[in-house]
Amino acid sequence: MAELNQANIGAMIRDARKQRGLTQAELAKRLETSQSAIGRIESGNQNLSIEMINRIASVLESTLISAGAGGPTHFRIQGPTELSGEISVRSSKNAAVALLCASLLNHGKTTLKNVARIEEVKRLVEVLTSIGVQCTWAKDQTELTLVRPAKLNLNTMDIEAAKRTRSIIMFLGPLLHSEDAFDLPFSGGCDLGTRTVAPHLQALKHFGLDVDTAHGYYSARVSHEAPHKHSFTLIERGDTVTENALMAAATCPEETVIRNASANYMVQDLCFFLTDLGVQIDGIGTTTLRVRGTERIEEDITFSPSEDPIEAMSLITAAIVTGSELTITRSPIEFLDFELAVLGEMGQRYELSDEYFSDNGRTRLTDITIHPSKLHAPADKIHPLPFPGLNIDNLPFFSVIAACATGSTLIHDWVYENRAIHLLDLGKLGARVQLLDPHRLVVQGPTHWHGRELICPPALRPAVCLMLAALAADGTTDLRDVYVINRGYEDLPNRLNALGANIQVFHDPA
Repeated sequence: MAELNQANIGAMIRDARKQRGLTQAELAKRLETSQSAIGRIESGNQNLSIEMINRIASVLESTLISAGAGGPTHFRIQGPTELSGEISVRSSKNAAVALLCASLLNHGKTTLKNVARIEEVKRLVEVLTSIGVQCTWAKDQTELTLVRPAKLNLNTMDIEAAKRTRSIIMFLGPLLHSEDAFDLPFSGGCDLGTRTVAPHLQALKHFGLDVDTAHGYYSARVSHEAPHKHSFTLIERGDTVTENALMAAATCPEETVIRNASANYMVQDLCFFLTDLGVQIDGIGTTTLRVRGTERIEEDITFSPSEDPIEAMSLITAAIVTGSELTITRSPIEFLDFELAVLGEMGQRYELSDEYFSDNGRTRLTDITIHPSKLHAPADKIHPLPFPGLNIDNLPFFSVIAACATGSTLIHDWVYENRAIHLLDLGKLGARVQLLDPHRLVVQGPTHWHGRELICPPALRPAVCLMLAALAADGTTDLRDVYVINRGYEDLPNRLNALGANIQVFHDPA
């Protein structure tokens, strides 16, 4: 469980202040202190007594920072809501976790800019810190600097933190060249059904890795004398599989050819990061990657992960379900083209600005303005495809959108056997949803949404779908135990509140 330290308390205070619509200067005036003191408190650089915490809590009327608060976090959403204005897409969660894992390859200093302070990132930082990596947030919380020791201490790994993230499996690729044997706990994260590790093992065996998956651990053994197969084909065009293979190839001086590779956004970001570290990669954005690594990487590097197309789609969905005009800035258009094409077929009106580049200098961005529209069901089913098709993580949002459209829509989630089941909870808010089998869902629209109390499903995107639907619902929706949402989104309630939503973050009384 995350430690309640100064940085966490400061972040809670910042969030509660923003939820009340106060500036740092206004809060300082009410507390009879200086704005610079509030800045130090919110950045985690000020010691606070229980008395001062309770005083701030009283001023902000917030149980979030009350000394007696505890237990799971909940959202209380008052609807219906009409949103307006513009909101910027933040950096990619999936790119961030890949880059955190890839930092283990670098014996120099790695600085990642604008990394979202989400629960998934926090868990990985806890794991990295526990094995000896120095992880330091800048005072303004916008940069994370990582310095790995000469020798990692895997025996001191924070097992509980590791179990709470699926990303731990991406330690396999970075560690196999520096360790003869190591154990990693089975990964956790979302409950999406069985996701086999066989593709990872098939890819990494070419680098001498052998893994036993018994007794709740990946027990890895590495043969450094094993012949390195220079060309292989992945049996699954998966994102994390491709990333693991890339990180394994990054410290192999011989050329490695990876076929049937994912070309998705987080894979491209990892490729950009590795090339900045001196690794040669040809074919970025295609399904064939040619990698010529370097035996030792020791660079001081600063890198900015690109914006998150899944968050962009979340915000597009928020606008559609609430019938709002909203501009979503800094949207990575290359990874939203297919989604926008499907929306256009359904009757959705939108405008795109001229393109510009992300801070990484490679990813193309645009501003998307969503206009209120009358939607109709598409002629064909909606299903995901590998990039450049509809992103698997964006598919659940189309269940909410389909519920707003006139007609019947078939949603086919052929990748995960449990996620469609979690989307049945939309029916509790008024949607007409029929489950055909674990992979197929029929949604009949339009929907009159109504609020009620719900428990968050243990899957990130379905949980966010419920939150977005609740924005349009008549009355109050209590969405309970929202850890899974905080795992993938930073400060989402306050960001939506700034657009006109009414979302209160609360805990159960102690």
